[in-house]
Amino acid sequence: MKNFAQFTKLFFLMAGLICIISCSDDDNTIIIPEPTSNIVELAESTNELSDLVDALTKFPDLVELLSNDGAYTVFAPTNDAFDALLAAIGQTDINDIPEDVLKNVLQYHVFTAAAVESTAVTTGSITMANGESAALVSNTNGVTAQGAQVILPDVMGTNGIVHVINNVMVPPSILPIVGTIVAPAYFNKEFTTLIAAVQAADPSILELLLSNGPNNNGLTLFAPTNDAFTAAGITDLSAVVDVVDAVLAYHVIDGTIMKDMLPTSGIAATGVPTLGGNIYVTNNGGDVSINGTTTVIATDITGSNGVVHVIDRTLLPPTNTINEIVGSFTSGNPGEFTLLAAALSRAGLADFFSGDGPYTVFAPTDAAFLAAGLDEAAINATDPAAVAGILTHHVVEPNAYVFSTDLTDGAVPMLNGQDVTISLGSLTVQDAAGSNPAAGLVASLLNVFATNGVIHVIDKVLLPSS
Repeated sequence: MKNFAQFTKLFFLMAGLICIISCSDDDNTIIIPEPTSNIVELAESTNELSDLVDALTKFPDLVELLSNDGAYTVFAPTNDAFDALLAAIGQTDINDIPEDVLKNVLQYHVFTAAAVESTAVTTGSITMANGESAALVSNTNGVTAQGAQVILPDVMGTNGIVHVINNVMVPPSILPIVGTIVAPAYFNKEFTTLIAAVQAADPSILELLLSNGPNNNGLTLFAPTNDAFTAAGITDLSAVVDVVDAVLAYHVIDGTIMKDMLPTSGIAATGVPTLGGNIYVTNNGGDVSINGTTTVIATDITGSNGVVHVIDRTLLPPTNTINEIVGSFTSGNPGEFTLLAAALSRAGLADFFSGDGPYTVFAPTDAAFLAAGLDEAAINATDPAAVAGILTHHVVEPNAYVFSTDLTDGAVPMLNGQDVTISLGSLTVQDAAGSNPAAGLVASLLNVFATNGVIHVIDKVLLPSS
């Protein structure tokens, strides 16, 4: 047995703490004095239980419970047992585990109803301090608790008994998660918002994430960190509870897709179907990005039912067309894109951006139209065909999602048949007329994602060459 010598030493150390053998002149009598250490003190005095002590000290109420008077039975996992648990759940440090999860696991090792010696254990089940049942087995091989072998029984304390075990007992409510694609998030503090979202969602979402997928080919989960939710503007889950199912489904692909299996992209992002709609992947030799604003920061974390890729911004499925997005801005206070809307109406294109697309649009602000001398009166006094010629110089010619991450230095063909020139260094778009200065891309308003395309806001109207 691993570390047998250490536990032999531990056994005699404990024995020395709790009993002495006294020989009188008349006979030999074994005298067992009362224990002098409580359960916590016993653990603290044992090097092989230092991880257990470190975990317990995070919870003063548990330390107090196991230090006070009582009659408790504690199944104490060794340091090696905790190392094995960390390996099983994909973590490297107990401190990485969310405290509510860790506390639940620790409580599952405490039986508060009685101090039970190993010789009194019978095969059956008992209810642990976390409210869940643990199966006990007693036979010629010794005692096991929920599959963990008791390797040092009956260490007596002033308030109960400690049985040292060789594995951490995982509560039945948690056990189905271990090893799956949910585990890297469930057992890591950096993903508590994601797990809270799963818990707030319909139970079918968790069932899905623990399954092998609708087509039995595993699942691919894009897992947002806590910071990823903040980056997407989600700081209160109650504000998105009505759409949380759709948001979570949007992070799951039906199938196991490793990083090197993701499609490459060219001038435009490549659509990849998820269980909540298409995401658009930019994968051209650098960082993999999704929908223009999300970067994949860790890849190929495998589980028994698929793979996890970690992302730095939560993915939100689009809900509005480009027309509807423009309309929502025009009705704001103050309004924006009111002159773009007026130009679309004058050109007879008011409903154009309600179509299927997809369209990539460089959208000038109202200030950009005014700087070009195109207030609403001027727009309405201009020939509709000329207005249409200007507007179509703002739409990328291929029907595609071209996010900022897809843009490269050089010419981009536009819907009017003329090119604009992108300069990523200066973040500008040079129109076909050679206007000086070139239009600037508004960095904070790139990649406005629509159901039928993407909008990049610019600070100047793009003019065609004629």
